[in-house]
Amino acid sequence: MSKVFSALSVSVDGYITGRDPGDGRGLGDGSVLFDWYFDGDTPSEVFDGFRLSGPSARIFDAFAGRVGASVAGRNTYEDSGRFGDDGGPHPTAPLFVLSHRPAPRMTGRQTLVTTGIEDAVAAARQAAGDKDVALMGGGVVTEALTAGLVDELVLHQIPILLGTGRPFFRELPEHVALRLVEAVPAPGVTHLHYAVER
Repeated sequence: MSKVFSALSVSVDGYITGRDPGDGRGLGDGSVLFDWYFDGDTPSEVFDGFRLSGPSARIFDAFAGRVGASVAGRNTYEDSGRFGDDGGPHPTAPLFVLSHRPAPRMTGRQTLVTTGIEDAVAAARQAAGDKDVALMGGGVVTEALTAGLVDELVLHQIPILLGTGRPFFRELPEHVALRLVEAVPAPGVTHLHYAVER
């Protein structure tokens, strides 16, 4: 069965955006979280235009190559300019947007899901086939963790304290035990790969 994972850039103090994110403003003042995509000389084999350090390219492409479908929350969808109203965060994988309100202009590889995280992940799993499902956004990751749907978490930890923004994790109803699979230091980022213990 396919796995469900999240691999997000995060500040040391736990934020995945900076101040004032939103439609037309992207991550607010948190764009530094993605500098590592472009600070190296190794081109990504999955994403055109990304040039990473050697260690980061290995980690990034390994996870990007696993993605068969993505699930994003509405805030992430809006912050990302709706991925052009027909695309997604991955060059080829379909996107399932979890929202409780309508999303105008959603077409192409995008599908709106309004019936909860379980249905969004189930639809993404079906679309992914033998590949994995990637989760985007703090709310979606927290809902999926609460529902016991997450197999792995990857924190691309950036050495900065943003001070505020949207957090990677929201309040959880109980502890979630993690097992460190790999820790890879790289220029401008440390890649922390965890398995969720059940």
